[in-house]
Amino acid sequence: MELRELRYFVAVVEEAGFTRAAARLHLAQPGVSAQVRRLERELGQPLLDRSGGSVTLTEVGEAVLPYARAALAAVEGVRQTVDEFTGLLRGRVAISLVSGATAHEFDVASVLADFHDDHPQVEIALAEDTSERMLAALRRGELDIAVIGLADEEPPPGISLQIVIDEPLVAALTPADPLITHPGCTGVPLAALRGRPLISLPRGTGLRGVLDRACAQAGFQPRVVFEAASPRLLAKLAARGLGVAIVPALPADAASAFGLRTLEITGPQPRGRVALAWRTDGPGSPAAKALLHRLRTALSASGMPGRKSVDPDDLASRPMPEDEVRSREDFAAFIREFHAEYLERGDDWENATLDRFLDALAGWVEDSPGWYRNFGRDLPAEGDWSFFARALGAATVYE
Repeated sequence: MELRELRYFVAVVEEAGFTRAAARLHLAQPGVSAQVRRLERELGQPLLDRSGGSVTLTEVGEAVLPYARAALAAVEGVRQTVDEFTGLLRGRVAISLVSGATAHEFDVASVLADFHDDHPQVEIALAEDTSERMLAALRRGELDIAVIGLADEEPPPGISLQIVIDEPLVAALTPADPLITHPGCTGVPLAALRGRPLISLPRGTGLRGVLDRACAQAGFQPRVVFEAASPRLLAKLAARGLGVAIVPALPADAASAFGLRTLEITGPQPRGRVALAWRTDGPGSPAAKALLHRLRTALSASGMPGRKSVDPDDLASRPMPEDEVRSREDFAAFIREFHAEYLERGDDWENATLDRFLDALAGWVEDSPGWYRNFGRDLPAEGDWSFFARALGAATVYE
């Protein structure tokens, strides 16, 4: 029995067919079929049922599959252990994206290309899929990293996220649409979309989940007449007058290029969010961990689309707003500003900054009478706000 035979067998099972398995392995289909039959002869039992329209496991095949995967994983573990001593990365990383994810400031394609240049022995398997299927594949360990659309406010269980895109959803429509009530119209209530023919991403995508949930909260079911996986195609359909496209915010020039106007949806205001996602316990292989680190670093460096990136020099030179922090409300606003800037700086900055923030907080507690030592609740109505503003400002300076 050879490892090659086990590898081909597992590939056929995972791809549900010899043709797709051969494409994944970059081999001719007859060669893959011959190796699997050789394995079956050596074991004396058929592992695959080829009688139907697709290839399925026999009872013996189902029993053998976990051991085949374990054998391949053990061999890969030996290679990884040696590679850790030599500094060489190799293996396979599976990453999947929602359609249109590469059209934003976070340039996934460039990051992958640079990573491949640095680690040519790592095979990167890239695909597009719906967010629901990608989340399921992440949990099963079939995917290492995904760029998904988020349907809910809270992260999915067992999944860690880093936001890539956070934009309001808009209604893209022709200038003659009756929803545009006057030339300066910029918004439309969600309830006004009740009964209107809508054009949206398909079910299983994060944006569609956001739309369905918002409409349900407003008391109606959206009437989706066209579905497409590409936001660009949604806009083209809307430009032909086939309905109102629900898409992430478009720049005015991009909307004009399609002959469309966009209205921000209000009451409530749904948002389209896309995030880099991975299992909370982390990718298993060193190669996947290295690529995840590269993607997260690139995301932190680029700044979130739709939000201003923070320049360390701007933070260092910014005057401390002692005179502006005079009330509980002012303090809360200052905290929110600090928090927004803090989140944009990335993991390399977070721990050190948090330490400085807590030191500043502790110093202010000691020096300020009336502080009830209950941060986030019962903020004092009076106290030495200016000292804390200066200390908090110092904590935001990048070092």
